[in-house]
Amino acid sequence: MPTTLRISDRDIALSRLGKELFPADHLTKHDVIDYYRDVADVMVPHLAGRPLVLRRYPDGIDADGFVQQAASRHFPDWLTIAEAPRRDGPGSVDHVVCDDAATLVYLANQAAIEYHTWLSTTRDLSRPDRLVIDIDPHRGTGVAAVRRVARRLRDLFGSVGLTPFVQATGGRGFHVVAPLDASQDFDYVRELAQHLADRLVAADPDQLTTAARKERRGDRIYLDVNRNAYGQTFIAPYSLRSRPGAPVATPLDWSELGRATPDRYRPPAIRRRLGRKADPWATMGEHTASPAAARRRLDGVG
Repeated sequence: MPTTLRISDRDIALSRLGKELFPADHLTKHDVIDYYRDVADVMVPHLAGRPLVLRRYPDGIDADGFVQQAASRHFPDWLTIAEAPRRDGPGSVDHVVCDDAATLVYLANQAAIEYHTWLSTTRDLSRPDRLVIDIDPHRGTGVAAVRRVARRLRDLFGSVGLTPFVQATGGRGFHVVAPLDASQDFDYVRELAQHLADRLVAADPDQLTTAARKERRGDRIYLDVNRNAYGQTFIAPYSLRSRPGAPVATPLDWSELGRATPDRYRPPAIRRRLGRKADPWATMGEHTASPAAARRRLDGVG
């Protein structure tokens, strides 16, 4: 790879390409940049218009990395920046927004390995257009049990008029996500997510929990709704994870869930996968639903 790339009419100077960002796997910054350049066409639509939180590892994942919310003053002026008012005090935070492949490659060259997106867009940061429930299993939980919970969430979402999408997180669990019409604020959507999770927990309290404190969960699967809040994020589709093996957060078709594990997918597999099939989340924007209507249906189902 040359030391300068031209992408989307932008020249990007590259550095330390031989630095191993995944030492155990001998994956270099060169490899990470190549991966993000290869998946940009499918990944950028999931990032566009959304404030980002980055996990950067300049010295590789075995060293201390850091979480970056505020855009660096060293970022070039052609990057898109979104000013997000603080919810818990005065002032605002300037977040970078990735609207094109050049931005994605630039950030990868800054050793940004993980990309976490807001659930709302710059059109209205206070009104989410995604609802996310994170299925977080206790260590040692079999993947079959986690898949069953994902399917139960799928069925519950569908019963209240939400269109469910699923993602292998690259970690221990799955995300079940529904696109919304951005007609309600975060407090409303978080309450809806809480009621959906509570409905499943009430039906199976021995296996499921919404207890935020780990010591209260025991060996139950945690249904985490806390991402449905202003300024919170979830892992972006096709983002690498900062874990050995470089697993990838991967959108799935529901028909694939029976063969999937949360951390199964790696960059070579993602390249092959995208060469033979479309992104399962590509049509998400065509299925937005009203949170208020979903809440009415949920109350009716009850």
